Amino acid sequence: MAVASASLIIPATLYASLSHESDRDKESSKQNILFLSHGTAIIMLILYLLYLFFQLKTHHDFFDEERQDADADEESGKILKPIPAAIALVIVTLLVSVLAEYLVGSIDSIVETAHISKTFIGLILLPIVANAAEHATACIVAYKNKMDLAINVAIGSSLQIALFVTPFLVILGWIMGKDMTLKFEGFETVVFFLSVLVVNYLIQDGKSNYLEGAMCLGT
Repeated sequence: MAVASASLIIPATLYASLSHESDRDKESSKQNILFLSHGTAIIMLILYLLYLFFQLKTHHDFFDEERQDADADEESGKILKPIPAAIALVIVTLLVSVLAEYLVGSIDSIVETAHISKTFIGLILLPIVANAAEHATACIVAYKNKMDLAINVAIGSSLQIALFVTPFLVILGWIMGKDMTLKFEGFETVVFFLSVLVVNYLIQDGKSNYLEGAMCLGT
């Protein structure tokens, strides 16, 4: 996550440092940021693949305890065979995509009637709804004192978005001829960086308490 936040801070900092230039130079700056984003996206994708190779192949023993905890939780329920599981996954994915389309399409009407900003909906409400299952799982395993598994559940999706989905979209835009960069607004970039700092602070000693939880909520 620290690497991902750095990859977003650098383009934003470059854009801020070049914002005072003339219009002609600004066009050149956009090309520089685009070039930087393409290179950074490639590096991030390589790092994500290395992360998967590290986790699943070369150092899988680091994660054996977490897998055993997850397997123990799954044993209490019925386990689908590969083909029914694949069919169920496809059906659920299609249903989720349809519901997501309706959900995103209803944002404009919600903004007009409830007077809620799109930024609040996109950054706060949608992630809470979209990741409700993960939030519930993280809380359940944390209650059972399986903190390694709880942290992985909480941070796993963030890692996938930051290290895989975001750079993949930049590369996809490059292939399609669309100028997609890693330059986000300064506010969002700073908030993301501070979130990574908070998480690192909370988990660096391998334990937590109610005061750290209160400080996390306060932040």
